[in-house]
Amino acid sequence: MRISLSPDYRRALPPVGMALPPMLDPAGARVVLGNQVDANGLPDSVAPKPHTLFGPRGVCFAPHGGPFFVADTGHHRLMVWNKGPDQDNAPADLLIGQPDFFSEGRNARGVVGAATLNMPTGISTDGTVIAVADAWNHRVLIWRTLPEHSNQPADLVLGQADFLSGVANRGDAVPAADTLNWCYGVTVADGRLFVADTGNRRVLVWNSLPQRNGQAADLVLGQTDMVTRDDNASGSGAAVGMRWPHSVAVDDSRILVADAGNNRIMVWTSMPNADGAPCSFVLGQSSFDGNDHNRAGYHPDYRSLNMPYGTVVHNGLVFCADTANSRLVGYPLDDLGMDRAASGLAAQTGFCDKGDNRWRFAARDSVCWPFALSASGTTLAVADTGNNRVLLWEVAA
Repeated sequence: MRISLSPDYRRALPPVGMALPPMLDPAGARVVLGNQVDANGLPDSVAPKPHTLFGPRGVCFAPHGGPFFVADTGHHRLMVWNKGPDQDNAPADLLIGQPDFFSEGRNARGVVGAATLNMPTGISTDGTVIAVADAWNHRVLIWRTLPEHSNQPADLVLGQADFLSGVANRGDAVPAADTLNWCYGVTVADGRLFVADTGNRRVLVWNSLPQRNGQAADLVLGQTDMVTRDDNASGSGAAVGMRWPHSVAVDDSRILVADAGNNRIMVWTSMPNADGAPCSFVLGQSSFDGNDHNRAGYHPDYRSLNMPYGTVVHNGLVFCADTANSRLVGYPLDDLGMDRAASGLAAQTGFCDKGDNRWRFAARDSVCWPFALSASGTTLAVADTGNNRVLLWEVAA
């Protein structure tokens, strides 16, 4: 049977003869963590154990060969490997959020505390301070030094007045500079703290690392003030507003926000210094006004995105977890601009392909709804959320 492609679909294809080098090792991930198989290679459960994962939504390498962190979101715990794992299904060394590796439940089935978690997602560290977005407790937890033992309590909390509270916007109908609502992303960079305050449709910025519980943010992006949470900033301009900001990446003075609800990445070419500063350009849409999945097409292409949740800048590329297309794409950092086409692809055969695990069983080179990325050296960590696993995948030589 011959399948004819529509004219629109053909226009989405890269030019004939366009050969792109692989972005990641074509053999697939070097290490797979959380893969639910038993000793005989048969499917196993996702029940909590030292090596299992359930819908992980955050990954983070500490610099200089330090610990590796995974937000094991569905088990409501933070998993810590003292160094980057080098074997499949390696068990974690430490955890935070549960009394042991075999327990699960929101806030360890108890009350909110300095070492409990409820749907942890984003993780970031500069090698000393580590921050975790404790999304459904509507707060960010900060440790001033990297945890050295299980359930080491956090030193600082943002979004709440104390460690015992966990209500969106502290129970108020409107946000403030010191409240959070479903905060999914967190980034420590250049002495600043960035938080994707997703439920409030904004990104908050602390110009220096906070020093006290509940400290107010200094700057807001996505809204024109600290007390508004309107969808896309309610007419303030498509270069200003956000719908579902999920993560923030920083490269020198460039700020990149994965605006998943608008199916795009917002880019500021310099550090904003005013609330509601418009972004410089977007990736994934042809203009600031575009917001459709795959630009209103069923198939993706090398310019479109579908609910991108995670980004990381590394080795001259902007890596993007194009979540709902179940693929990873890369953009050249030195040639970014409005509507820039992706130059790299992984987990799908071509730019016009999509589908969880390419519509097959999970493989070492496939993903299902990847949510987050981190990079160190030659390795890209992928929170392969829909497959309940994390991939450590080498960047192609």
